[in-house]
Amino acid sequence: MFRRHTLDITDVLHPDGKNLLAVLVHPPDHPGSIPAEGGQGGDHEIGKDVAAQYVEGWDWMTPIRDRNTGIWDEVSISITGPVKISDPHLVSSFFDDFKRSYLHTTVELQNQSSWLAECSLSIQVSNELEGNICLVEHLRSYELSIPPSSVVQYTIPPLFFYKPNLWWPNGMGKQSLYNVNITVDVKGVGESDSWNHYFGFRKIESTIDEATGGRLFKVNGQRVFIRGGNWILSDGLLRLTKKRYMADIKFHAYMNFNMLRCWGGGLAERPEFYHFCDLYGLLVWQEFWITGDVDGRGQPVSNPDGPLDHDLFLLCARDTVKLLRNHTSLALWVGGNEQTPPEDINKALKNDLKLHPFFISCDEKTTRGEGFTGNSEDPSKYLDGTRVYVQGSMWDGFADGKGDFTDGPYEIQNPEDFFKNDFYKYGFNPEVGSVGMPIADTIRATMPPEGWQIPLFKKGDNGYVKEVPNPIWEYHKYIPYSKPGKVHDQILPYGQPKNLDDFCEEVGQIKAQLVNYVQYRALIEGWTSRMWTKYTGFLIWKTQNPWTGLRGQFYDHLHDQTAGFFGCRCAAEPVHVQLNLATYFIEVVNTLANELSDVAVEISVWDLDGTCPFYKVTEKITVPPKEVQQVVELKYPKLKTAKPVYFLLLKLFRISDTAILSRNFYWLHLPGKDYMLLEPYQKKKIPLKITSHVLISGSNYKVEMHVQNTSKNSTSRSLICMESGLFSDCNDYNFESTKFAPESFQEKQESMWRRICRRPFPSKSLHHSNMFNINGTDSGVAFFLHFSVHAVKKEWGSYEDTRILPVHYTDNYFSLVPGEEMAIDVSFEVPQGTTPRIALRGWNYPESYTVI
Repeated sequence: MFRRHTLDITDVLHPDGKNLLAVLVHPPDHPGSIPAEGGQGGDHEIGKDVAAQYVEGWDWMTPIRDRNTGIWDEVSISITGPVKISDPHLVSSFFDDFKRSYLHTTVELQNQSSWLAECSLSIQVSNELEGNICLVEHLRSYELSIPPSSVVQYTIPPLFFYKPNLWWPNGMGKQSLYNVNITVDVKGVGESDSWNHYFGFRKIESTIDEATGGRLFKVNGQRVFIRGGNWILSDGLLRLTKKRYMADIKFHAYMNFNMLRCWGGGLAERPEFYHFCDLYGLLVWQEFWITGDVDGRGQPVSNPDGPLDHDLFLLCARDTVKLLRNHTSLALWVGGNEQTPPEDINKALKNDLKLHPFFISCDEKTTRGEGFTGNSEDPSKYLDGTRVYVQGSMWDGFADGKGDFTDGPYEIQNPEDFFKNDFYKYGFNPEVGSVGMPIADTIRATMPPEGWQIPLFKKGDNGYVKEVPNPIWEYHKYIPYSKPGKVHDQILPYGQPKNLDDFCEEVGQIKAQLVNYVQYRALIEGWTSRMWTKYTGFLIWKTQNPWTGLRGQFYDHLHDQTAGFFGCRCAAEPVHVQLNLATYFIEVVNTLANELSDVAVEISVWDLDGTCPFYKVTEKITVPPKEVQQVVELKYPKLKTAKPVYFLLLKLFRISDTAILSRNFYWLHLPGKDYMLLEPYQKKKIPLKITSHVLISGSNYKVEMHVQNTSKNSTSRSLICMESGLFSDCNDYNFESTKFAPESFQEKQESMWRRICRRPFPSKSLHHSNMFNINGTDSGVAFFLHFSVHAVKKEWGSYEDTRILPVHYTDNYFSLVPGEEMAIDVSFEVPQGTTPRIALRGWNYPESYTVI
């Protein structure tokens, strides 16, 4: 399954007539069967083959009935001359604190003719500047002869670069990429073949951190606190497209993640996946096709020696390395999921993927060298040699490092528990997961009406509630919002759900989405709170579903985001202000490489009457690079006048110009209380003003929206940051006058948004503006607002999914205090002939308002 094939069809083609390709396909040799109780990988028979193991089903996936039999990867026709280019290997090496760099290249050339080929091999390296202007930094040619019907490896002399533009992970700087083009010309024929690839100059190191015991990653000499997710695959039926990959990776970049783990029961993804990870700065942990569930566990023990054909496994592994090794984002090779490969395979992979001397980490030393002298073997001659190989996902700095089952947990948690020192003992958790219910529209779009019934809530003698879902939800792997005996139900504190809308989203009270937001924001903030003192990173299990699943996801299979998506996006921003839910101290997180100075935190508490009973601005603070600074305790809950339910707004701002660097909004209750008071609060009619500017280019829309809570603050107190007129969503950075890491956050928000979208609008675009008011007479917080984009329906009848997906928002599921304004950009593409509309819903807005 994971092996490339090339067939020379020159002699069988009819150049002047029709050509038909017939392919005979067979199912896997061991498709297996599914036990009645299901299980991880069914009966594990699929593990005897070198194939994707998820097809026999998992606790997040039903079995694929035909095991995806057939051609699943790209099939294409290419034309070359007598000499063909195969598997070039690009490697960058660094010296003198990254001032000097060399590009190493080894290329395989195959002469398919019966005569000696006199060749000219050329390499061009160009760097894209502004717009469509490219700077050619190197253009070199080399003469060589290739004997007939033979293959030669040619190593190009290293190309020197002085201070190249470095590639950085998401949140640390720019993803600078160079275009490398290699061509071979044959005397008497002309150009015979060409190859090009985007390549980034960067150095990745990975060791075990002495302080925490967790695996530590460095990029270009700087520590990276890993905040990422486990990636299963884009689509369970392998309907893989470049367009879908682009949306997937943009979503992860926009959540401020910096790593994706390609889980061992899935795929080595297609090159387009890694290309977009290169483009958006997502480091990739790539696993080979071993899982403990299918390879070495179970009753009886399943496939203890892994797949039957070890030679085939290694052939596929080596071919996969050649396919992916030039991608800058690729950071780590791992033998298997929760299991190591069989001893002989593991030994071979360790040898094949051993590090070149240039890339053996020197944690306590400064990188030294006199440049590439030729004394060492050229690193591009290695199969890889630039990335660490780890034998399994719970070994060598992951989980307890010994392979014991110390990843997880995977269920709902009390939000404050994520901040407690005893929640997780080890330095790097490769899998920690929770809930992920999609919105009601997705349930209706993917299930019959019988599947629209919400769970039954059954209270036990111990006071804990057990959720009992309908059979269709069980089939779709629903994970409950309670864990009897440990975690009380997280939905019921908002009131007993009445129907699907009330449970999931939409015109009701958005209860599951409230919990999704709180759960994942707390998960990330809890881990980040002990950055480097206890943890080096974590990966959430999991970020997305390859089908319509009802657990562990930040966007569903239709590409609609849950509120957990935006909880992650807020919590994982590079500079962040947060509330420690265990200690109630306010903390400032600085993951950047330079000191954060001349900043302060504005703290305001808002009650359900729209008043601000507590307000404080801290003294000027300084946060060292890559540290978490405890600022001040939130004392409001200890006051005798504290309300049982209240809102907390935190703003980290720069004192010199009050520019907001981070904004974070919480809804909280006093100890022993609940959120029941929020139910009558939804009846408050809080006025909003929404102005929008729409840019249309063909089928692409970008809408710049400003949403303002126009209710008045009923106290005499006014917010300092509000007086400045500067308002922001969670990621509205303005670092223009602040010195951060090289090339980090030098662009303003508009430029950041354009970088994420990667689709600048041409100058000839349609523009129009709009203003929409929602009238109301109450003062208070406009709570948990949510935009969605729909196609205009001509006729209304039975339920029909009108959503336009995917949509990229700079924020969603947001709240505004009295007088506050927020800027939100919305970007999407509409199907041909479709007129879009943008709708607004929220806790105080049970009806859907069409704002555009």
